[in-house]
Amino acid sequence: MSNTNKSGYQLRQELLDLAVGIVSDRQNRLFENERLKPQAGRTVVPPYTAEDIVAEAEKLYAFVQKK
Repeated sequence: MSNTNKSGYQLRQELLDLAVGIVSDRQNRLFENERLKPQAGRTVVPPYTAEDIVAEAEKLYAFVQKK
């Protein structure tokens, strides 16, 4: 890791990027798991929302704030 200080905006952007990746991967796993089920037992996987991404980013931010 570098020793450069990042602004709050840069940190938030990076956390949002990470959160999008996490939520997207989770969504893809759910979708693939549904595809493996017999067609009669499948359910619709709802798309993720901006609120899902913000909630995940807040979890990441809480982790960063821990000492």
